[in-house]
Order: sequence, then structure tokens, then C-alpha cells
Amino acid sequence: MALIVQKYGGSSVGTIDRIRNVARRLIEVKKEGNKIMAVISAMSGVTDKLIGLAHEVMDNPPERELDMLLATGEQQSIALLCMAITDMGYKAMSFTGQQAGVCTYGSHTRGRIHSIEPKRVLEALDNDYIVVCAGFQGVTVDGTIHTLGRGGSDLSAIAMAAAVRADLCQIFTDVDGVYTCDPRVVKDARKISVLSYEEMLEMASSGSKVMQARSVEFAKKFGVVFEVRNSMNNNPGTIVQEETSAMESLAVRGVSIERNQARVTVSGITAPVAYTAIILSALSDAEINVDMIVANTAHDGQARQSFTMNMSDLGAAQAALKKVLPQLGESARLETEAGLAKLSVVGVGMRSHTGVAATVFQSLADAGIATGMIATSEIRISTTVEAGDIEQAARVVHSAFHLDQVNA
Repeated sequence: MALIVQKYGGSSVGTIDRIRNVARRLIEVKKEGNKIMAVISAMSGVTDKLIGLAHEVMDNPPERELDMLLATGEQQSIALLCMAITDMGYKAMSFTGQQAGVCTYGSHTRGRIHSIEPKRVLEALDNDYIVVCAGFQGVTVDGTIHTLGRGGSDLSAIAMAAAVRADLCQIFTDVDGVYTCDPRVVKDARKISVLSYEEMLEMASSGSKVMQARSVEFAKKFGVVFEVRNSMNNNPGTIVQEETSAMESLAVRGVSIERNQARVTVSGITAPVAYTAIILSALSDAEINVDMIVANTAHDGQARQSFTMNMSDLGAAQAALKKVLPQLGESARLETEAGLAKLSVVGVGMRSHTGVAATVFQSLADAGIATGMIATSEIRISTTVEAGDIEQAARVVHSAFHLDQVNA
């Protein structure tokens, strides 16, 4: 008998028919003699609808009340799923994040998991129930409801799998697995059968929407092997696990794109070397994540620092940085550029293959695509391009590494 955790996203439970489909899948696992627990998102569109309702009431709703409101989306879907399972003749029990023992900390609408005490969940499993837990939510030590941010149900599933020591964790979504690039952008993209945690993390951080980056970090930390699969069929998905030597045979495993990027530049800096700390501390206090960072000092002694971020954070970043401009010198000023996108190539094989960067930038140059800021890690190369060029950029780089031909 195995203990299996399965996560189903909003599209997988988006209608009553799809909820019944998930109920049947869970029952099939139960019939095979396994203990089964599902972690469920809100029905497709429900979270956006709730956010819309909040903004109809007021322009800037308090985040604490937003968490109270958004947490109801998952409560709706877990209750409906348990009803469907019960209607099919099996015992089911639903749990909110609080009832499942998920303890959180941090800011509202982007809480973080501190610990999980799954005592009630394990008791229900031992009593032959199919357990259905609400993803995306938890509760602080003082009883305040937190949501975990977009994609937080992935994190809930991985964390629950670690807490109950599951034998298998499956992330069910509306795609067959992780592809060498978004198939809607690159038609000949191929499904990848196995990825390392590092590759999946880099792809998630670089724009792949299949998994939330924090959930991959959690899986790596606690050694949770998981599979990304399609909830509408029984096709094998993509296994994400520790790196193996075989993964180094390919220099590049995938191409990711991230739209809606903006660049902020602080120029004319005459402050001492502490200017980077001043800038990044201001952004950190505003809870803004920056991506690529480039700094340099001109011949006149004035420094310049540029960084990229999601377009949605641009207004808050400008407000935060204007407050610290006086600390950076009398000539310090802000410049912004919108309409950017980020292209990333990822692969653990970069550690042992040379010429990857040259191939990336030569293929883009041959296609007449200008590049901007560049950032690298051991297994990733990223660059900004104009938003209108991003799809062509993905296709030419995907083709340059023959990702449509290899056995991924």
C-alpha cells in the first residue's frame, strides 16, 4: 500500500463534470489499495472573480481581508469534490489549510509555510477516507488566514507530501508535462521525460507557468520527487528529481519566456559604495523581487545601476526608489523602460558543454533580434528582448539547439 498525494489545479476542477472526473481518478487510486490525498485549487476563474468583487467594493482592499475572501475559493472546490466522491460510494473528508495543520508566516496574499502538523489528515487516511485538502492557504500561529500567492497550491501539495512522507506526489494540470518550450509558442516543442530540481527551478523562475518556483525549492529541500501530468488523460508526465549524470548529455534542456518585464535604471549616482545596498533595501522593504542586475561606474565617477522586474511591480518600485534618491546624490535620477520580455535557456549540461552562450546570441543576431540585459547562472542564460520579438526569439533558439529533434 502506497500513500499518494495528487494536486489538481483550477482547470482540472473547473466544472462539475471535471470535478466528477477527478473524483473518479481518486477512487481508481483507492481501488488499487492505496491511501490517497488530493490537494485542490479553486475552480478555474473563481480566484479572479473574487479579486474582481473585492475591487468593486473598494480600489485598494486590505490584504488581510483579501486573504479571508480568497481562501473561500478552495473551500468551495474541496467540498464539491468530497460530495462527488461520496455520491460514487466512497468515504471522503475535506480539510481547509488550518484543519490540515498548515502553519504559515509572512505577509498577507504571499504567505510562506512554516510547518505542517498533519495529525488529523493522517487519522482520516488511516480510517479509510479519501482526503481532500485546500491548497493555497494556511493559518498563522495566532489564527490569521494566509494565502500563499499565485500557484500556491503547488507548494501546498509538495509540502503536504513531505509532511505525510508520501510515496509519490503527482501534480495534475492541463498539460501533459514540462515541454522544451511553451507549445503555444514553439509548435514542435517536445515533452521532457525527466528534469532535475535545478532545471525545473530555473525554468519556473524564468517564466514557465507549469510549476511555482517556491514549490520546486521546497521539493528539492525535502527530496520530494514529483511528476507533472495531465488530469484529462493517463499519459506519463515529467518526473522532477535529483540530477543524474545522464542529464548532462544535452547542453540545453528547455527554453523559457517571460513577458511583461520592465527595466528600471538609477543613474547619476555619486553616493559611496553603499548605493547598491540602499537601492536593494528600498525594493526589499516594498517586497519587490528584482531579477537581472547590472551596475557600472562611468569615467566621470557617476555610477549607474539597472535591474529588471515584473511590469506589475514598476509603479511600486518607482515610489520606493524616489524616497531614497536623495541618499544617492544630487544628480541621481530614475529611468524606466517597459515593453520587455525575458528569454532563458536552461540545462545542467551547460556545466560540461562550451559554446552555449555563443549559440544563443549568434542565433538571435542572425534573426535580427536585439538583446539587452544578460544574466547567467551555472545552468541558465537569460537576456531581455523587445516584447514583440519574444516568440520569434524562442523559436530560433529552440531550433538552434535542435530541441525539436532530441529525445528529451
